[in-house]
Amino acid sequence: MSGSGSAANPFVISAEVPCEDVRGCLSAGPGINLDQATGEISADLSGEAGNNLTLGPDGGLLVPTAGGAVLAGCGLTGDGSGSAPLTVATGTWPYPCDPDVAGGVIVCGSDGVLRGEPRGQVNFAQISETRDYNDLTVPNELTVVDTFTLNIVNPDPCRPAAVFVEREVDVDFVLPTGAGAAYGHDTDQMYYMRNTGSSTITDAHTQTTKLYQALTALAPGAGAVVQLPVSMDRGSGGATYNRIQVFIRAIMISL
Repeated sequence: MSGSGSAANPFVISAEVPCEDVRGCLSAGPGINLDQATGEISADLSGEAGNNLTLGPDGGLLVPTAGGAVLAGCGLTGDGSGSAPLTVATGTWPYPCDPDVAGGVIVCGSDGVLRGEPRGQVNFAQISETRDYNDLTVPNELTVVDTFTLNIVNPDPCRPAAVFVEREVDVDFVLPTGAGAAYGHDTDQMYYMRNTGSSTITDAHTQTTKLYQALTALAPGAGAVVQLPVSMDRGSGGATYNRIQVFIRAIMISL
């Protein structure tokens, strides 16, 4: 203690404490390094990949801003800083439906590439077949006289397919005078002809077609058999048939 205690010469208390005695009271914590030997305190910078925190040229801690170490590529915005973190660049949803309900998904593939949902597909299969007969009598009651088939497979490995089928039938009738005959798809009569002339009509025929939805959901990779039963009825006066020609076409739409 020094001084007299007056205003001009106040008491002064002074003491010197060695640095070594103080260092024992200090310790390093998260983000801090302490060298007990020298007493130097410094920032503890993480060595993890992607850490952008560094020491600036003025000795202060620095997070690079735009134009620094992180550059955003296609589909990204931001520079990785706290004020502008990297984010996905998105557009505006232009549809009236709810994206939470109708929106698709994006996943990361095994190669680290972002992948969207599988593309829709439209696939097609068909057959054309002609069968000859030895002048068979046309029945006078509804009767399936022959059946034709088309085997289809949904080639889409991801989505079920709606299947639409177009079927065509053409039958050759021989109609003596006064004879009549009809044919149809399944039980639906499509064509009837009667000979009102004075001589036999040979190979009277007309091609008819129908389009319908055969399946609403053919599972991915699954197969199905599309059938076309050809029926005949209203045979009279010795009417016969000698040929049936069919087309079966299937379009498979998976969206």
